[in-house]
Amino acid sequence: MTEHAHSFAHFYGPVKGPGDEIIVHDKHGHQQVDYVAHSKYEFAYGVEDHHTGDYHGQKEHRDGEKVTDEYVIKEPGGNTRTVTYHVDPHGGFFAHVHNSGGNNHYGDHGQEYH
Repeated sequence: MTEHAHSFAHFYGPVKGPGDEIIVHDKHGHQQVDYVAHSKYEFAYGVEDHHTGDYHGQKEHRDGEKVTDEYVIKEPGGNTRTVTYHVDPHGGFFAHVHNSGGNNHYGDHGQEYH
C-alpha cells in the first residue's frame, strides 16, 4: 500500500472592523489615499509526505500588534525542529527553538532567543 502526501491550508483575515481613510504624501508631494485598519488574521499550512519524508508546516495568528507563530520542519537527518515565537510590540521578538528526534546538538533543552 502506497501512502499519499497530505497537505492543508487555512487563512482568515487580513483585517477586522472599519478601515480609516488616510492621505499619504509621497516624496514628490503627490497625494494618495490609503486605508488603515486593525490587523487581524490567522493562517496555517502544512505538508506531510510519507514517500519523500517531507514534513513541514507553519501557523501564525495576529491581532493588532500581537503576533504568535509556530513552524515545524523535519530535517534530512531525522531531527524535527519546532520554532515558536511571539512579537511583543513593547518588548521585542521572542523565539524558542526545540529539536527532537535526531541531530539534536542542544540536548532536549532547546534554546530561547530574545
